[in-house]
Order: sequence, then C-alpha cells, then structure tokens
Amino acid sequence: MQKTGDEYFDSKEFRDILAQYEESAKSDHPIFMDADDLTDIADYYNFTGNAEKADQIIDMALELHPGAVSPLVFKAREALQNEDIEKAKDYADQIIDKDDPDYVYTIAEIMVAQDQIEEADTYLRRYASTIPPDEYDNFAADVTNLYVDYGVNDKAYEWGMRITDTSTAEFKEIIGRVMFAIGDFKESGRLFNELIDQDPYSKNYWNALASSQFMEEDYHAAVSSSEYAIAIDPNDADSLLTKANGLYRLNNFQEALKYYRRYNELEPLDEFGELHQGICLMNLNRNEEALEHLQKALEISTSSKEYLFQIYQEMAFVYSALKQPEKALQCIDGTDQLDCDHIDMLVLRGHILMENDRTDEALDFFREAIIQSRNAPAIMLRIIVSMFDNKYLATCYAMFRNFFHSVDDDFNDGYAYMALCCWQLQKTKEFLKYLKEAVRRNPKETKSTLAHLFPPEMEVKDYYEYMYNRFNDLKK
Repeated sequence: MQKTGDEYFDSKEFRDILAQYEESAKSDHPIFMDADDLTDIADYYNFTGNAEKADQIIDMALELHPGAVSPLVFKAREALQNEDIEKAKDYADQIIDKDDPDYVYTIAEIMVAQDQIEEADTYLRRYASTIPPDEYDNFAADVTNLYVDYGVNDKAYEWGMRITDTSTAEFKEIIGRVMFAIGDFKESGRLFNELIDQDPYSKNYWNALASSQFMEEDYHAAVSSSEYAIAIDPNDADSLLTKANGLYRLNNFQEALKYYRRYNELEPLDEFGELHQGICLMNLNRNEEALEHLQKALEISTSSKEYLFQIYQEMAFVYSALKQPEKALQCIDGTDQLDCDHIDMLVLRGHILMENDRTDEALDFFREAIIQSRNAPAIMLRIIVSMFDNKYLATCYAMFRNFFHSVDDDFNDGYAYMALCCWQLQKTKEFLKYLKEAVRRNPKETKSTLAHLFPPEMEVKDYYEYMYNRFNDLKK
C-alpha cells in the first residue's frame, strides 16, 4: 500500500481493512464487508489514481447493500464532477436513510453545484438546528469544506467561524483553507506553520504552507517548504509542481524545468506542466525543444481549454524567435474564438511582425489596437514595451515621455520600463528619477523589470538608495 499523506488512509485501521479486502479479492472468495468500508476502499483507489477499480468496488457495495448511503453518495459526487446534475439527483433519491448527514451534504452539494447558494444554506441551517450540540462542530466543519471546495468563500468563512472548539488540528486546517480561499495568505501560512509544529511529517501541511508562501510571493520560502514535502514523499505531484512554480518565479528556469519534467512523469495528461516546460526552454533559448512541449500541451488541451490561450501565445513567441512569423501569426489566429483580450492580440501581432523586420505591418496593427482600445493606457504601454523589446530605444524613450504626460497621475505602470530604457541609453539622471518613481508607484513591476541590476536579496525599497550611492561613488 502506498503512502498517501491522508491520515486515515495511512492509518493501521484502514490498512487492515484494505489488506482484508485485497486478500479476499486474490482468493476469488470475496468476504462480506459493510458499505462504509467498501466506500472507504473505493475512495482510496480513487485518491491514488485508480478510478476504474474504485467504480468496480462501489458497484459491488451497491449489489451487497442497495440503498446504502456511502456508495450512493460516492456515485452522486462522481456525477457532479462530470456535471451531470440529473444523475446526481437520481443517486441521492436512491438513498434510503434520508436523515443521514451524508445525505444532507449531498443534497446541499447538488444545490451549490446549481448555484443555488442561499437555498443550500437555508437547508443546511435548518438541518443544523436538529443536531445535538456535541455533533455540531463536525457538521459545521463538513459544511465549511463543502463551501471551500466550490469556492463559496463567504459562506465557508461564516460556517468556519461557527466551530466552537478552535484548538484542534482539524479546526486549524479548515480555517487555514478558508483563509487561503479568501486571500489571507499570511494567516493561512501561520495556521499551517502551527500544524507543522504538531506534525512535521505531514506533506499536506508542508504543501499548504508552500502554497500560502507562493501566493505571498515569498518564492524562496515556498521552494524550501515544498522541499520538505518532497523529502517526505519524493513522488508527490503537488510538491513537485509547487517547487517547479517557485523556481520558475525565481527565474531559475534550468532547475524549474527538472521539476516540471518530474511532475509530468506523474501527471502526463496535465498540459500545465508541458506548457511550463516549453516556457522554461524558451527562456533558456532552446526554442526547438520548447516547441515540442508546447505542441504536446496543445494536443492535451483538447479536453481542457483552461490554458489554451497561453499555449497559443507562447507558441507564437517561439515561432517568432525561430524567424517563422507566418506560423506565429497562425497561432494567434487560434485565439480568435477564445475568451481573451483580442486587442492584446493585435499588439502581439504587431510585436511579432516588428521582431521579424516587418515594421510597417507592425505599426498598422499597433494603430488598430490603439483605435479599438480608445487610447487605453494599458495598450499604449504594451506597444511601447514591444518597441523597447525590439531595440527601438530612442523611439521608446520619446514615446514614454509623451505617455507619462498623457496618463492620469494615479496610473502607476511603466515607470520601471522607462528607468530601464534610460539605463540602456546611459541617461543617468533620468534613470534615477524614474527608478525613484517606479519604487514608489509599483514595487512589483520594479522587481520584475529591474531586479537584474541589483544584488539578488536586495529589497525593492532599497533600490533607489543603492543606485544613488553607486553613481555618487563613481563621481568621486
């Protein structure tokens, strides 16, 4: 039996039940087991990636126990995952014991899946009034998890705050999930740190902490936490992906590539890993290899459209770098029917044409983007950055000067790019001027654009003073 990181599945109690089932299956003399144990075994196989075997066990459970709650709940939730509401309702209707809490959760989940949030909440609160006080916390915890799973974060927070015993590990884990869901990553990380103090060998806690740190943009810490999870389970896909993402954000593309590869070995049908292998290779100037992975990501994405836009965009960049602009433009054509910013795609067309020395055509697309966006500052900025990327530094500098005169004072983007432009044009005084503005207005953009000019561990707030002193030292 493989380690799962799930407390119950890794317990001796469950291992004994699973061993009993597997021994009976090998002997062709299946023993009689109750519906809950069989459903737990099916959940285990589902959790470990053997959905077919899980379904076989659930079918067996229903043959032995028609109308039993747990196998029918399993079937109903499986139907919900497949977005088959009517089938889910049918399975729920077959449950004999309509007073069982799991039946109640399932009916509520069906309502939530249909976006009937208030109806579901009224139903759950009505049922909660019938629960004995000593069972209330468990009920509130299960409802909280239901809402977190469906992204109904306000309701998740409300029900989480109804749990009375706040000292338990279960409470801290649930509230940690809720805090993450509502965007309080600092508090989420604090709670998972406390849980790690109690159980330092839980890969789930380390992964949750790493995710909170990643969302706080503390990528070094996220990588470190994911390494603890990997040490506990070297083949945990979530841990490998978190480390890969952290390394990617740190621009350590060579190491990130290794971990995206390891992740895809475990999850070969996940286009996210293939896409990011392609992006890493592109950043390493290994464009032919990058294209192979992006094409594979495109093939996989036929069943999931989530990353299709980004795949087409990155393929366009690769083909452009390979001096194949027509293929690059064909990739952008692939976004025409997607739900994305099509004015941005006009800018990208212009960028690719300019990169391939087709300047007049590029300018036509830039003009069209400006017209369609009605001079939107964000589009103007993208065009100027494209000019910068294509080494039109003097033009870029002049455009930036006009740009900052035309935008409202509360528009805070672009100053870091202007600082970099001045740096490359050796306009020291203006570089310092725009660096100071960039640090004040947009630290995130400043770090992503200018970090290569500074010591790796330096905080953005110290960038201006560092450069000011550096230039003054040179004058002495």
